[in-house]
Amino acid sequence: MNSFDSHRRKWLTLGGAALGFALLPKQAVASLSTSRPRILTLNNLHTGETLKTEFFNGKSYDKDELSRLDHFFRDFRANKIKSIDPKLFDQLYRLQAMLGTTKPVQLISGYRSLATNNSLREHSRGVAKHSYHTLGQAMDFHIEGISLSNVRKAALSMRTGGVGYYPSGNFVHIDTGPARHW
Repeated sequence: MNSFDSHRRKWLTLGGAALGFALLPKQAVASLSTSRPRILTLNNLHTGETLKTEFFNGKSYDKDELSRLDHFFRDFRANKIKSIDPKLFDQLYRLQAMLGTTKPVQLISGYRSLATNNSLREHSRGVAKHSYHTLGQAMDFHIEGISLSNVRKAALSMRTGGVGYYPSGNFVHIDTGPARHW
C-alpha cells in the first residue's frame, strides 16, 4: 500500500505540474523556455519620461540599455543614479509575459537614495527603513490596462523576491530580495 501511495503521489505531482504549465499563456511559456530578446516599455509617472528598451539580446545583457534603465529608474528627487539589479527587469519582463501584455509599465518608484527614503518614511508608515529601493533592487508600478489584483497574483505566482500590494496607492511593489509578500 505504501509504494502505491508513493507512485500515485508522483503521478499527481506530475499531472499538477503539467496542468500548471498548460495554463500559462503561450507568450509566457516561450519567454521562460527560450533565449530571446527581452523588451520593456515604461513610463515614469513622476518625470514624464518614456523608454522602450531591449535590455537583453537573447544571449546577454546590453550594458548601454542597462545604463538607460538605471537613469530611468533614478531617484528623481535627489537626481541620483544607481545600478539597478538586472534581475528586476527580468522579473518585470516575465510578469508581463505571464499577463500576456506588452502595455507600458507605469513606474512610480525605482531607486531611492537613503535621504529620499528617510524623508518619505517621515510622511508614510509604508516606507521600510531598510528598503530594497535604496539598493536598486525594487520598484513600485502598475501596468496600463491590467487590473492591479491580476498583477499581484501573477507576481506572487513567480515566487521570486518580495511582492507588496497597495491598492489604495494603485501600485504593486516587486523586488529581488527573498521571496515574501504583504
